[in-house]
This record gives sequence, structure tokens and C-alpha cells, in this order.
Amino acid sequence: MTTLTTSLAARTVFRIGYGALQLERLHDRRDEAVALLRRAVELGVDHVDTAEFYGFGFANDVIREALRPEDDVLVVTKVGADPDPGGRLPLRLAQRPEQLRAGVEDNLRSLGVDRLAVVNLRRLDTGPGLRPEGDQVVDLDDQLAVMTALRDEGKIGAIGLSSVTLDGLRRALPAGIACVQNAYSLVSRDDEDMLRLCAAEGIAWVPFFPLGGSFPGLPKATGEPVVHAVAESLGVTPSQVGLAWLLHHAPNVLLIPGTADAAHLEANMAVGEIAFDAATLATLDGIESRSNEVTIG
Repeated sequence: MTTLTTSLAARTVFRIGYGALQLERLHDRRDEAVALLRRAVELGVDHVDTAEFYGFGFANDVIREALRPEDDVLVVTKVGADPDPGGRLPLRLAQRPEQLRAGVEDNLRSLGVDRLAVVNLRRLDTGPGLRPEGDQVVDLDDQLAVMTALRDEGKIGAIGLSSVTLDGLRRALPAGIACVQNAYSLVSRDDEDMLRLCAAEGIAWVPFFPLGGSFPGLPKATGEPVVHAVAESLGVTPSQVGLAWLLHHAPNVLLIPGTADAAHLEANMAVGEIAFDAATLATLDGIESRSNEVTIG
């Protein structure tokens, strides 16, 4: 069995958290959204990932209502994009230093707190998604300067990075980095060197798209015959195999799968109980890794 806790921002947390993006699917059923988050806490979740642009503030509102101080849940948010309800995509880039500061203030207000435990700076240097243009092309050092200033002011506790390159992470290390969120899965392992650097530096590795891409053309772990065969042999689902592989692959991996369904939530939480023997792990490790570089925009 794998160890089911790891370090995040000087806290020991359960390695299976909850990503709040999918809460927006319950926008018209707010009570269900609150109940789902309460259920996550009951199942052991002590780390929730969110952003002001998830559901145009809905996710943060639900978190504010559902979580209690005695739950002692570490809430991690992010800046670098803003909600854009009328846009072709539901968000727009907000990379400039003054926009990062405004994003922190927005999250403080919507979460109803005086301090954000961890804030991820969402870069757009790698992985699937948007790429910055024009005045949204901002040097990492300028962004880190405002993030460290916000930390010094006590508005944020720790700094994370998202969609960052290996060189970018190396440049950022002196600022003190608590976690890295990049697109990474069994079928897209481009960032293996960065994962190893994070492990060596005590930085949590928090993959988004942990089962492969949500965009057309990206590989999916659940599309692999080997994953299906392993799932059938263990009596679990292919999605559970893909998530469990991440936990087995490196001790600093922290999962944040999202769902709007209570049964799916329970299935996600159960992946910590899945054990692979050496032969099964080797078979999964042998699956070809493909690029997840797809630009949206």
C-alpha cells in the first residue's frame, strides 16, 4: 500500500483532495452542492482546490457555506485568470501583477477569509489551454514579486505554480513554492523531470487532467486497453486505476479529482485502497506517454 498523506504548505494532508470546478454543475441545486462538499469532508478530504472563476464565484460561495473552521480543511485557490461570462471561453487571462493582486482580493472576499492558505499562480507556459498574448505576456519574476509581497502582507500563506515549465519552476524556487499544478497523467508524462525536482524539494505535485485530457485529441487513461484489463482484474473502474497509478508513481502526488456526484466522489476517495503488485505497476508504467500540448484560443 502507498502512504496516503503528504506535505502541502507545511501541513500534512490526505493525498486525495477535492477539486471544486465541477460544483458549478450544481449551480441550480445549491443545497446538493453544499451537501456534496460536506460529504467529501466526512470521507476524509482535508484539501480543496478552487478558483474565483469556477462557476463565476459559485464554487467559492459553496465552500464558504459548507466548510467550518473545525473541519480544518486547507483551501487552495488560484489567480491568473478571471471569470468572463460573456466570452467564447468562460474565463479571460489576468496575468499582470495588478490583476494577480485583484484576484487575491476577489478570492479573499468570496471565501470570506482574511488569509488564503495557498494561492497558485496560473502561468500559461505549458500543457493544454490558453496562451498569453499582448499585455498578458508577463515575466515570471514580476509575477513572483507581487505574490511574495502578498505573502509578506499576510494575505496569502504559501505560493504555488500552475502550467509552469521546468525552467520556470527552477527560477521560482528561491521564492518558496508549496505546490505545482500541471496537466499530468498516466498517458501524458512530459513533466517527469519536474515531478522529480518537486519530490526532491518537498513540493507537492498536484496534477490536473489526472486521467488525460478533457479537450478533443488529448490521450485519455480510460482509453487504454491495459487500464481496462487491470481494472477488470481488480474489480475497480478504469478511472480508479488511472488515479491510483498517480498515487503509486510518486509520494508527493496529491490528487484533486472533481465531481458533482456523491457516488463518484466515494469512488474517487476509494482509490487510496487500491494496491498494485510489481508486475501490474510495470505494465501500467509501460503505457506510452503522449504530449498534452493543445492550445485553445
